[in-house]
Amino acid sequence: MPFLSLSVYNFRNLQNASIDLLSKEVYFIGENGQGKSNILEALYYCAYGSSFRTGHDTEIVRHGESDFSVRAMYKEESGSTRMISIVSQGGKKTIEKNGKRIHDRKELINTMPCVVFCHDDLQFVVGEPGDKRFLIDQSLSMYDVLYIDVLRRYNRIVKTRNAVLKEHSYDMLDVYDRQLAENGLCIQKKRKNMIFQFNQIFGELYKTISGVEGLSISYEPSWKEKADPLGPVFPEKDDIVELLKSKREQDKIMEITLTGPHRDRIHFKRNGKPFIPSASTGQRRLIALLLRIAQAVFYTKVTGVKPILLMDDVMLELDPEKRQKFTSLLPDYDQLFCTFLPGEPYEKYRRSGTRIFSLEKGVWHEQ
Repeated sequence: MPFLSLSVYNFRNLQNASIDLLSKEVYFIGENGQGKSNILEALYYCAYGSSFRTGHDTEIVRHGESDFSVRAMYKEESGSTRMISIVSQGGKKTIEKNGKRIHDRKELINTMPCVVFCHDDLQFVVGEPGDKRFLIDQSLSMYDVLYIDVLRRYNRIVKTRNAVLKEHSYDMLDVYDRQLAENGLCIQKKRKNMIFQFNQIFGELYKTISGVEGLSISYEPSWKEKADPLGPVFPEKDDIVELLKSKREQDKIMEITLTGPHRDRIHFKRNGKPFIPSASTGQRRLIALLLRIAQAVFYTKVTGVKPILLMDDVMLELDPEKRQKFTSLLPDYDQLFCTFLPGEPYEKYRRSGTRIFSLEKGVWHEQ
């Protein structure tokens, strides 16, 4: 389901115009700050109703303006042409898909599945625990609408439980604990299953490019699994309720919920030992890139659908040999959008039919 065109109005510093995107591959060339990343952001915004660069729509609108809009034409598998339109007016966002208003962004899931590669992906490797959990949750949310619902419910319960802890109003804690246990265990099971499948892809990718074997993602849930002769098993709901009761006095003192999937840890290990502390900057950056490739491969494996790849200056820190290997490992995609600086050897990567646009001060011209 490729993008056919993109129209923007007051979106960042881009000109108010439409751009024809009818091609398997599209490259955007320009110096930093000229609008290359903004086009990828606009495409992602159409796909998911949110930005991969900011959580605040006020940062997207052009300076001095209050409203903005983005519209994308795309082609369905049937060959029909459809449209996604997102308008932010007076601080209120309206999303329409094929002329029908959408009231929840999750209704866009699977419409235009995009995997974005950007510099901030390094946080999945060296960032806070929440950054690493985000990658797992995003990978699940790309295709599992039920996971989105469970994660939302869990987060609301944690927020409410924390509020009553701060207010020292404990009457409803038993109710919240049971809700927390039910939804939290669902999250934990889905995360563990996803990471198990993800590792089958990720470890082989890293080995292929670096020659290093044994690298994997280690999932350490806050609610520990129980020992069993056949291997660790998930705790039962009643087990978690009892655990939460045993931790309640600590929660009251700290006025927050100290255990649960919002406290899960994710590490990168090689042959069972921590890898990131001793890894070089290049190795860390390579891991970040391969996590996105694995995300795309995983999505196709689960859904049978090829994603759209958005690659924002991602190969700058790779040496020529690893660049060549990296490009050869790109998964099957429906469409590919890349940004490059003028001095990069993008001509080596282009194929027959690749369209190339130059950008300067938010204005694009096809080469």
